[in-house]
Amino acid sequence: QVHLVESGGGLVQTGGSLRLSCAASELTDTLYSMNWFRQAPGKEREFVAGIVWSEGTTTYASHLHGRGTISRDAVKMTIILHVDSLKPDDTAVYYCAASVGGRKGYYWGQGTQVTVSS
Repeated sequence: QVHLVESGGGLVQTGGSLRLSCAASELTDTLYSMNWFRQAPGKEREFVAGIVWSEGTTTYASHLHGRGTISRDAVKMTIILHVDSLKPDDTAVYYCAASVGGRKGYYWGQGTQVTVSS
């Protein structure tokens, strides 16, 4: 079990930046990875970025085009997502997701809205 709480997001202008954080708590299993997904209106949820907790290895979706960085704070059990040069297409609800050892699938946060104005 993992409880996830996201923060950050809101309204951002085109060309601006966003910073999202996700804190994990109430862990009853070993954390394997923490990730960000997003879901735009009328579209399926898609992967944004992820980090393997023990190694710090990161993975990014191609749609970021090098604009994003994911990092972790192991003491605070938190991940941070920075995305620069935001575009209206980045408008979506951003979800934090965690995977744990020995269990398929993800635990999900409640999501945080990011709106990029044109």
